[in-house]
Amino acid sequence: MMKETTQVRVFLVDDHPHGREGMRDIVLSDSSFAIVGEATSGEEAIAAISELQPDLVLMDIHMPGMGGLEATQQLKLLMPALKIVMVTVSDDITHLFEAIKRGAQGYLLKNLAPSSWMEYLRAISLDEAPMSKELAFRLLQEFSVTKPGEQKKREAAKAQLLDKDAAIMTTPLTDREKEVLERVATGASNREIAVELGLSEYTVKNHLKNILQKLHLGNRVQLTRYAFQQGMVER
Repeated sequence: MMKETTQVRVFLVDDHPHGREGMRDIVLSDSSFAIVGEATSGEEAIAAISELQPDLVLMDIHMPGMGGLEATQQLKLLMPALKIVMVTVSDDITHLFEAIKRGAQGYLLKNLAPSSWMEYLRAISLDEAPMSKELAFRLLQEFSVTKPGEQKKREAAKAQLLDKDAAIMTTPLTDREKEVLERVATGASNREIAVELGLSEYTVKNHLKNILQKLHLGNRVQLTRYAFQQGMVER
């Protein structure tokens, strides 16, 4: 859990004043969060965020000049641990999927109730927000489409995984961490994983932290990609 004395430092990015005002009002309704800065474009956001080092960024997808997608990608290269949540009026899964692929931890629709916003942001801050089942399916679907020249690589990788010793060498994860990862890749939440494996949510969270560190990855989408590429999950 977040310590009561520790506030999550939030940075807002939206080219519309009313958009920033709406986000500001919602975020400030919870004393666990504090707004440390705002920007109206991707370029402005990158410069300010690099200096202010916030914990969480709320990023509008569509903005003049550098949009939210490109800004997110550049920020994640500069600050891999930074948590970015995309904010949009569109529920087009293609846009949301692209945002996650570029490193965003999640997304919020502008027309959601403020209570839903804060529940989600608290989960993101605690590293507990699961990937949606639809997004997990779309990710696996994308990686199930074999690109030119990839078929032989996949067949070779699968052959390696058939051998227990080779599989151990392929991934640095323990058996328990593999079990957790397999369930993350299906879109399961920390609570669902805990119930299924007979663990506490705290233990699941620690496993996830260790998995991310061992694999040098930043979010659940990247973990799902890894699980699929390693043959841990099937489409």
